[in-house]
This record gives sequence, C-alpha cells and structure tokens, in this order.
Amino acid sequence: MKQKKGFASDNWSGVCPEAMQALNDVNPAHNEAYGELDDPVTEAAIEKFRQHFGDDIAVYFVYNGTAANVLGVGQLMRSYHAVVTAKTAHLNEDECAAPEKFVGCKILELEPDQGKIRPEQVEPFLRSIGFQHHAQPKVISISQVTEMGTVYRPEEIRALADFAHKNNMYLHMDGARIANAAVALDSGFKSFTVDAGVDVLSFGGTKNGLMFGEAVVFFGKEKARDFEYLRKQGMQLHSKMRYIAAQFDRYLTDDLWKKNASHANYMAQKLSDELSQFPQLTITQEVNANGVFCIMPPELIPQLQKEYFFHIWDAETNEVRLMCSWDTTDEDIAGFVSLIRERIQDYPGNELLV
Repeated sequence: MKQKKGFASDNWSGVCPEAMQALNDVNPAHNEAYGELDDPVTEAAIEKFRQHFGDDIAVYFVYNGTAANVLGVGQLMRSYHAVVTAKTAHLNEDECAAPEKFVGCKILELEPDQGKIRPEQVEPFLRSIGFQHHAQPKVISISQVTEMGTVYRPEEIRALADFAHKNNMYLHMDGARIANAAVALDSGFKSFTVDAGVDVLSFGGTKNGLMFGEAVVFFGKEKARDFEYLRKQGMQLHSKMRYIAAQFDRYLTDDLWKKNASHANYMAQKLSDELSQFPQLTITQEVNANGVFCIMPPELIPQLQKEYFFHIWDAETNEVRLMCSWDTTDEDIAGFVSLIRERIQDYPGNELLV
C-alpha cells in the first residue's frame, strides 16, 4: 500500500534524487576532514555561494537550522545583548531556548502582521540603549519565508536593515525556506539579502530536498572573524564536511534549488485554490510560498489527520497549517481534497469556524 505523504511539514519530505546522487558521488573517495582547505568538495560548494552572493562573504556549514540561527546571531552579540524578532519566529518559539542558553542573550518579541515586523515596532526598544539595567538591542532577526508563509519584499528588508545599521545593530535572516522566497519574488538570492543590507543569513536546504546541513553566510568577511572557533565550540564542526558541502554544491547548480521550490510553491497555490471551493473552509493567510493556512470545522480536523497528517497552528481558532514540498504530487492534493469532500458534507455552513 502506497504511503500517503500528508502536509505536516516540508521537513517530512525525502531527499531529492540529485542530492542523494551528490552524496553517493563523494562517498568513495577519502577527503580532508572538517572542510579544511585541501577539501575540494567544500571549496567547490563555497564557490557556488560566491557565485550567488558575491566574493565578500564567509560561508560555514553546520548540521541544522537551529545551529545556523543561534551561532549566526551569536557571532554578532555579547550575552548582555538582545535579539528583536517576531513572536512567531523560530528563534523565539522553536529553538527550545537555545539562544538564551548558548548566547546568553535576551529575546525581545514583537507581534507580527502577516508574519512580518516593521522598523517602527523595533523603535521603542531603542530606549534601552545605554541604560545598564536593560539588555541592549543588537540584532533584528527576520524569517524569509515567514512562519505565516508570507514573504518580505526587498524594500521591506532594506528598511529594517537601514534602521538596524543606523542604530548600531545588525540584521539577521532565518532563510530556512529562502529558496521558496526567491521563487515567490521571482529573483535570485542576492537582491533580498546582501543587496538589501542583511548582515548574516541562515541558508537552508533541508526543507527543499537536502538530507541535512545548513549554511551560515556572513556578508562582509570581517563579520565572521573567529567564527570557526564558535562553530566548533557549538558542536557544529562536521568531521565529514563533504557530505554537507556536496549537497549544497549540487543544490546551487543548474537551479536545482529553484526547481524544487517552484514545485512546492505551485503545489501550495493549487492546494489553496482547491480548498477555497469549500464554504466551510477559510484561507487565512496570503499564499506566497509553500504553506497554506486554513480554518476548518474542529470536528473535521482529526478525521483528516488520520489519513493526511498536518499540524494545528492555532487551536483556539481551528487554524491549521498545510505544507507542500518538493515531492508533493497532484495525487496527494487530489486525495486530500477528495477526503475533505467526503467528510465535509456533515458541515453545511461555516458556523463552526469560530
């Protein structure tokens, strides 16, 4: 029996064939460990990053997104500093207090609008600057794609970067789904990262077809001074670095990143269009990338989850999150929609949506 994929997370998806082949290709040889200078695989992957972002960058591979986020902001901060970010951000809600533990910093949260934050929201925290009893705001962190599935436009990022730099702060981007954002914006990575004033980027690939590994990219090599020691101290120096690097080398070749993300985004839009046909369902967020947020009748949710698992985003409003992946198929969506059609007949209106 064929296993149904569900819509829980793009983290649940498998490894795309190209990434798996890249792993197989570097497996037979013996390479310099730890990504040292004599490791041609790691150097080739870093060169691909230079092609996308320019020469004045420093790239460090780590195991996962939590490490990329925590070590990336940690490089720019001291323990008495604070990160300003959206309440919904991974740094605030989904890193199990790793920033507080490993950086020692404070997180100052903002209420986002459609997942996004604005410079004027950060401004009140500036009153703490120079006051020794308060944590000092040092980094603004944004997610691209946001946790609500929306995408920052380059001018929105530039406004945050200009505000940060004007006030002796940095801008960090959690790019776990950066490929999906680039596709949504119909642009390369550079226009909304380094060109928009971002200082450090957590560049993700795991949610878009890679097996494991993320990259921390500093825009301006001077910002990465001694980061190799922080990475080692943070237990993120992979001895067989080539297995992370080989995936990114392939990922950034021939627009594999774009092919995978384009498919995921397209599937999300298709899913949203299908769900919009049901008056009992309400799409709550603009579908920019590969996530669909939808309010469902509460009794319907567990029935659907038995066959196509997905997560409840807001239990109070019965809002769910449905994620599409590089390997989501038309059949996956058709089966899910067919099940909804079969079960939703018990809910004639949308009176159960509140």
